[in-house]
Parts: sequence; structure tokens; C-alpha cells
Amino acid sequence: MQLTKLQLINYKYFEDVSIDLDPSVNCLVGNNGVGKTTVLDSIYHLAFGKSYFNPISRQNIRHGEDFFMIDGNFINNGKQDNITVSFKKTEKKVIKRNNKAYDRLSDHIGKIGLVIISPTDQDLIKEGSEVRRKFMDGVISQNDPDYLKCLMDYQKVLSQRNALLKYFAANNTFQSETLAVYDEQMVYLGERIFNKRKTFMSQYAPLLAERYRMISGDNEKVSITYSSQLENTGFSELLKHRQQKDLQLQYSSVGIHKDDLQMNLGGYPIKKFGSQGQQKSYLIALKFAQYDLMLQQRRSKPILLLDDVFDKLDQERVSQLIRMIAADKMGQLFISDTDPERTTSVVKDNVEQFKLIEL
Repeated sequence: MQLTKLQLINYKYFEDVSIDLDPSVNCLVGNNGVGKTTVLDSIYHLAFGKSYFNPISRQNIRHGEDFFMIDGNFINNGKQDNITVSFKKTEKKVIKRNNKAYDRLSDHIGKIGLVIISPTDQDLIKEGSEVRRKFMDGVISQNDPDYLKCLMDYQKVLSQRNALLKYFAANNTFQSETLAVYDEQMVYLGERIFNKRKTFMSQYAPLLAERYRMISGDNEKVSITYSSQLENTGFSELLKHRQQKDLQLQYSSVGIHKDDLQMNLGGYPIKKFGSQGQQKSYLIALKFAQYDLMLQQRRSKPILLLDDVFDKLDQERVSQLIRMIAADKMGQLFISDTDPERTTSVVKDNVEQFKLIEL
């Protein structure tokens, strides 16, 4: 998978810019605030139909304008693909592939393999379970359209069940038959999602451990485990057991929407016991394991975006990272940095071909 040309119109900082890209390595350099991250985010937008940093579409429009458009030309398994994402304030977002609009935006997920590494990834360690579930769901959904559909259907049923619980409380009533209908749907969808998540984690965890070993270069052992209420108790039984509590709380307190990922270093939570450097290395290993899994499951190499990587690691670790990318002959790479000389020095020592793009 390669992006050969990118055009941004009224997207965040840019009024109208077109960039020809190198099939190997592209280094975006310039001072803070010139739009390096915006360019990377636009590439992510083309892959996922939304911004990585701000999913509110209106806030991605350049000030004073009423629309934005992102246009990208790709080569995918030898075939040309044109993807456009456009949004007007008064209309719905439109994603087109080769001039044909998708009926559902979710149908586009998985068409462009992509992994992004950003300073905001620290939220995966520091924030709550919702952030980690979104990461897990995003990785699985890129390679499994059925999983994405199950997830969307589950969220819909969950919202409906919660609304019903609130209705019961507001009207001082209870209809067990109606609640049972939603419970049955949640169990069916939830158990499918649970099983797919378990399968994913059995494949993903060994890749993470190996990537951390390669990046850190020491003997520390890391792990990632999937934590779910469904692990020891059937979903149907959980819902029955918590029914009275749910009626009191007016929301669904059990289910796969409560799942989490446990991230450990040497058997202890890396959030509490990992140093800053260890946490940074863990996060990069997390994303490289994502890359490895996608490569196993797809016929093309994903695009890799490294946003402000020098902010995450010292220069030696960045050099080690680039060497690892070069040795593995990974796909198209994008790097953003504020220092052209530093970037050029590190990249030039490790890859034969690259393009420096000054913004």
C-alpha cells in the first residue's frame, strides 16, 4: 500500500496544498504549528474516514470556510485507487473510492491499511478502559468487517436497552418481556465480539512481547491481557444477575462494553511501575505489533505514520527504530519532526531512499 499524491483543501491549516510523495520514506519537517501533524492526520482520515486527533468534522474545516476535502491517490497491490473525503457544514461526510460514494462510511474501514504512532498514544496507558477498547476495536475492525458490524449493532442495542431502563424508572413501570428482547440481542452480539477479541489477543500478545524486546534491547518482559466480565460467567447469566442493579442505575452495568486491556511490565501494571522510557517503548511496540498482525492478515504492507517520534524517544532509540523498519522492509513511512538536520541524519544512515518535505 502506497500513497503517491495528497491534496488538502480547507483542511485545518491548509487552504489548498498538493504533495507528491515518495514510495519509501517521507520526512515532514518544519517549525511547530506549520501543519506537519495535519498532513499525517489527513492520511489517517483517508484510511478511517475521521481525524485521529479531532473526530468532530466541523472542527477540521479551515477557519472562514464551510467545507474541507482530502484527496489521495494510492497504489494497492498494483492497482490505482483514488480516495476522497469531503465534508460540508450543512451536509453529511462523503467518502468516495474511485469517484463512487460509499452508502455507509463503515464500508470503507479496512480498505487502506495504516498504523499511526503519536505522542497522544500515551492515553492508552494513562486513561481509562474506553481508550484501550477503542484501540483494540480499531485494530480488529481493519481486518474483520463482520466484527465492525457486530460492534456497531451491539452499541445500538446497548443504547436502546439503556433508554428502556431510563423509561422504566421515569414511568415507574417494568416490562420483563421487552427487556428480554434486548438482552437476547446483546448476548448474541456480545458473545461474538468476546470470542473475536479473545482470538485477536492470542495472536497479538506474542507480537507485542517480541517487538518490545527488539525495541528496548534488554531482558524486560512485557505482556498484554484481555480482561472481560464474560471470561468466567456467561453473558446471559450476568445480565440476569445484574437486572435489579441495572434498573436502579438506569444503565447496563455488565457486558463487553466494560472490557479492558491489562498492560504489564514484569508482571506489574506499566502505568504505575514503568518508567517514562519503558512506557514509550511499550507504546511503540504496541503499534508495531499492530503492524505485524495486519501484515500477516493482509496482502499488502500498511502505511506507517510516525508523528513527532523524537518527542517520544531519544535520537539513539529513533535510529534503532528506523533500522528496525529498514531491516524488516516495512511499507511506506511518514515521519514528522521539527529539526530537518536531525531527521535527515537519522534517516540517511538507515535507508537508501527518502524525500524531505519542508512545510
